[in-house]
Amino acid sequence: MDRRLFLAFGSAAALALAAAGFLFGRGREPENLTLAALSGDALAQDDSVLLVDIRRPEEWQQTGVVEGALLITYADRDSFLAALRPHLQEGQSLALICRTGNRTSRATRQIAEAVDAPVIDVAGGMVRVLREGYSPVAPTRDMGCTVC
Repeated sequence: MDRRLFLAFGSAAALALAAAGFLFGRGREPENLTLAALSGDALAQDDSVLLVDIRRPEEWQQTGVVEGALLITYADRDSFLAALRPHLQEGQSLALICRTGNRTSRATRQIAEAVDAPVIDVAGGMVRVLREGYSPVAPTRDMGCTVC
């Protein structure tokens, strides 16, 4: 019985170590990717940064958005890039924001590999920006909201 318990624990431990290696041993982050806790005001006022809110339309309507943000829901890298490229100007940084930062954590890694621009993962997302006192604006069609 003790041997079976050891073997079961040994297998579970081996799986845990393999999972940790997979999750944390992915290699280096892209060099053009940074994580930054920019304020809502800084995001709204900096013309050198194209801010893209990657949430879904119902989320934009629920909380509002940062003024001047481009609204493109992130479904996959290729369709996102196709929608993004006409808006990203040479020399401009790209900042992605979502609700809490989970989606941008994944999306920025995928995008950074495919664009020749600095990419910023906005830490904490809209939850942090709103908690810090930023007053959002209503999403509009001009910003990219197709249901607003």
